[in-house]
Amino acid sequence: MAQWGAVEAGGTKFVCAVGSGPEDWREQVRFPTTTPAETLGRAVEFFRAHHGRAPLAGIGVASFGPVDPEPRSPTYGHITTTPKPGWAHTDVVGCFRTALGVPVGFDTDVNAAALGEHRWGAARGLNTFIYLTVGTGIGGGGMADGRLLHGLIHPEMGHIRIPHDRATDPYPGCCPYHGDCLEGLAAGPALQGRWGVPAENLPAAHPAWALEAHYLALGLANFVCTLSPERLILGGGVMAQPQLWRPMRRELQQLLNGYLQAPQLGARIDEYVVPPALGDRAGIAGALALAMGATQR
Repeated sequence: MAQWGAVEAGGTKFVCAVGSGPEDWREQVRFPTTTPAETLGRAVEFFRAHHGRAPLAGIGVASFGPVDPEPRSPTYGHITTTPKPGWAHTDVVGCFRTALGVPVGFDTDVNAAALGEHRWGAARGLNTFIYLTVGTGIGGGGMADGRLLHGLIHPEMGHIRIPHDRATDPYPGCCPYHGDCLEGLAAGPALQGRWGVPAENLPAAHPAWALEAHYLALGLANFVCTLSPERLILGGGVMAQPQLWRPMRRELQQLLNGYLQAPQLGARIDEYVVPPALGDRAGIAGALALAMGATQR
């Protein structure tokens, strides 16, 4: 059976795995994201050791960004203007191609997670949907008419501008580029910056969660109106808080105010705004799907 390599390249940690499907991982390793040379070197050595025993058909990389996902571009496969120190303009795809000599699939971490959910998870059978991750940052990917979303570059859904009532919430936002964009107001660091403790330490009844549900609903309302997705899938560490889901769904309905008529936006809202079926494995599963796609070109 063919085996592929998968890399979930996060700003905090790298996950590297070898397998033939999301239920068939032969090997897996995790390590911190340090410098490009050290981190990519560890990833290459992991795959090189396996490749020597059982050749890999290809590798897929789901990367933090921004990145260049355009295969015709001279900087295809590069991380570009990331605020992650030392990682701007890093050639990720070239590193794996040179070291291993196999096809390499590449996309954003959130587009890959969307691909994983489409192939094996909560988006199976759908043509148009969004996957949004809410954690250390906020990122979004998805599909339109059965194709991963790309364009001028790739979606940056976490950086949309949403209403910010500074009288109610004087926190200025934590995004180094935009201040109070969606990520700047609702990502994990914003919760900690606003309230002084990590999000996971805030009690369920804390007012932080009503404000978080409000900001996320504002973002989702924009995505519903612009892309008309058949489903919204929300993952990431912040979404592990069960008290968020009901008020977020309810406020989304209030914001749309009956303008868009579909059962999914009414009585079936719980089936419309959902967690990923693959859980925290969506990203690495999507990287595997990218590897499979690279070997079929």
